Amino acid sequence: MRASRLMSLLLLLQNRGGMTAAELASELEVSERTVHRDVLALSESGIPVYADRGRRGGYRLLDGYRTRLTGLDRAEAQALFLSGVPGALREMGLQEVAATARLKAAAALSPGVRDAPATAAQRFHLDAPGWFAPGDPPPPALAPLARAVWSDRVVTASYKERERTLEPYGLVLKAGAWYLAARARSRFLIFRVDRFAGVRQEEATFDRDPGFDLAAFWAEHAAAFSRSLLRTTVTLRLSERGVRMLRHVADPAAMEDALASLRPDGTVELAVESIEVAYSQVLRFGPEAEVLDPPELRALVAGAAARMAEMYGR
Repeated sequence: MRASRLMSLLLLLQNRGGMTAAELASELEVSERTVHRDVLALSESGIPVYADRGRRGGYRLLDGYRTRLTGLDRAEAQALFLSGVPGALREMGLQEVAATARLKAAAALSPGVRDAPATAAQRFHLDAPGWFAPGDPPPPALAPLARAVWSDRVVTASYKERERTLEPYGLVLKAGAWYLAARARSRFLIFRVDRFAGVRQEEATFDRDPGFDLAAFWAEHAAAFSRSLLRTTVTLRLSERGVRMLRHVADPAAMEDALASLRPDGTVELAVESIEVAYSQVLRFGPEAEVLDPPELRALVAGAAARMAEMYGR
């Protein structure tokens, strides 16, 4: 831990020219006393770091000195590609590795473009969780699963009161929820991370299938899952405006089949999750949609229309 912090301190001084103890303490998330001790350790190891006195003082490296400790190790190189999702890195316990990787990458840049990472970070930011998502702590199983994913280690996990032996291939963050893609008995499956009751990393490693594509596998799984929820079909008659609204009202997984079923009179077959969900969707159409089937849904919408007419007719 201290070796990594010393390297980060050295790279900060190299990249920024000079920093106060308070600035270094803030960047490294340690006390100023720890910064003073670390600077002394660097000096004793032969690094030409010195202190400037005065109001604008701080720690600096001797002019012309540059460390060669800028090569990324494997973990840092991998974490660097996740730098755009700091929340995910923090939840997986990789924030320190990623911070060191960013510093090393910045140190390798020429002086004229060394501020590019900070400049980009002030202009673009990815906020993965959806709106109004609760700020729950990360699932306890996430960190051990992340370590197993990085090291290709087999895990023994308790999932829905059943113990499983898994080969963890990758993690997916979807709208604030974490999912694990893993191989179990030669099949690739998806598991929700917050439903693991416990995870134990084994000594055994596994050989990855070179043909496995995490992004493609997740996209296929997500599409199949969305389609599996659409268990009911309703028949609507849409106006021209209602047809244009269809893309904004219907479930994306139902769109292709719905448009294929569209007839010249505006009649369309729409797959929905349930009558309750269909009711809320049809109300969004307003007067641009008429329910033809099933009668249960038609009655619900007719009742809502009658209540609205009475309300606005007063």
